[in-house]
Amino acid sequence: MRKHYLFILLCVFTLLTNCTGGDDPAIVSENVGPTVVKTGKITGKVMSQNGTKPIGGASVFTFDDKYKIYYTTSDSDGNFTLEAPAGNQTIHIQTGNGSNFRTEISATVKDNETLNIDASQTKLNQVAKIAYVKGTYDKIEDIIQTLGYTATEITNNDLANMTTVAQYDIIFLNCGSRNNYSSNPGLYNVIDTNLATFVANGGSIYASDWDVAYLVGGTTNTNNCSLAGGFVPDTKLCSKNIGSVGMVGATVNNAGLTTVLGFNTLNINYDLGAWQKIINYDPAYWEVLVKETSSNDALMIRTNHFTATGVPTTPIGNAPNSTFVTVCITLPGNIQISISVPQVLVPYLVALGATVGPCSGSSTSGYIYYTTFHNHASGNIGNAGVILQYVILNL
Repeated sequence: MRKHYLFILLCVFTLLTNCTGGDDPAIVSENVGPTVVKTGKITGKVMSQNGTKPIGGASVFTFDDKYKIYYTTSDSDGNFTLEAPAGNQTIHIQTGNGSNFRTEISATVKDNETLNIDASQTKLNQVAKIAYVKGTYDKIEDIIQTLGYTATEITNNDLANMTTVAQYDIIFLNCGSRNNYSSNPGLYNVIDTNLATFVANGGSIYASDWDVAYLVGGTTNTNNCSLAGGFVPDTKLCSKNIGSVGMVGATVNNAGLTTVLGFNTLNINYDLGAWQKIINYDPAYWEVLVKETSSNDALMIRTNHFTATGVPTTPIGNAPNSTFVTVCITLPGNIQISISVPQVLVPYLVALGATVGPCSGSSTSGYIYYTTFHNHASGNIGNAGVILQYVILNL
C-alpha cells in the first residue's frame, strides 16, 4: 500500500512539473479568416476626346496589389461605377481591346467612400494613327471629327504604297472611293496585297457599302460573287449591289453594341439605290452586329479572323513603340474580356490565368468592319450614325 502511495505522489509531482516548469511556450490555436480587402467606389462619365459625346460600352478597370482585376463598363450615357481597392490606383478606360483608344487616370480610393472623377479626366484619348480614303457618298471623317479625333486623308495611290499604309493603325474606306477604278485597274491589285498585309499584321479596316469591293473584289462596286480582286476569301463573303431604296427595320444583334447604343432596334433609311446586300457569309468567320429584322439578312458584320499565307511580317502603326500588350482575362461567370495593359503587368496576369492576345480570332489579325449603310453628306441614316461612332472607337 505504501508503495502505491509513493507512486501516486511521484505521478502528481511529475504532472505539476510539466504544467508549470517547462521551457516550451504554449501552443495557441488561431482561426485565421480570409483577408478582407478594403474597397471604395469610383464614379464618372466617359467622354469623347473633345468632351462633347458620352462614350458607352467603355471598359473601366484597375488592379489590386495581387493583380486581381476590378472591372465595369460605361452605360449608353457614358456613366460608370467601379468598385476599386483602397489606396493609390491607376484607373484604365478603354474601348475595343484598348490598343487604339485608351486613357489612364491616377486616383486615391478610400475605404467605403465614393470618389467622383471629373469628366475632364475621363476623356477617351486617341492612341491610334487613323487614315481615311475620301469617298463620293460617305464622310466617316466627319463623325471622327465630331468626337474630337483626327484622321489623315490618303488616296488610292497611297494604299498602293505599303510604307505609307504601315504608318497607320486604322484605315477607313468611304463608299465611292473606287470611282477611278477603270482608269487604273492594275493599281488595285497592289492595294489588295497591301491591305492583306495590313490586316494580317494587326491593322484594322472599316469599309462601307460599295467599298466592299476592297474586300471581295469588283470595280467601283461588287455586282456578283467570286469576282477578281479583293483580299478576303470568296468563301467568306459575297455581296451584290441589288439593294432598293427604302426604310429597313433593323435589329442590333450584339449585346455589347446594345449597351453602347441604349437601344436594340432602329430604322435605317437606304436613300440611295443599288446598295450592297450581303448575299452570304461564313458565320464562323464573321460576327453579325446588325441584321434586317424581317429577313435576318446581315447589315453590319465584323471579323478578326483574317489570315493569309506568305504575308510578310510588317510593323503596323504604333505597335512597334507601344508599351501596352493585349491580354484576355476571364471574369467571374466565365466572361472573357480583351484589354490592353502595361507590359510590366503581363507576367503577373498570365500567372493568374490570363493569356496574351485577344480572347477570340487570330492572334495577329486586326479587325475588318463592314456596313451596308453609311453616313453620306446628303442622306439621313437616323440612329445608324451612333453605330458608326461605335465602329470608330472599337476598331
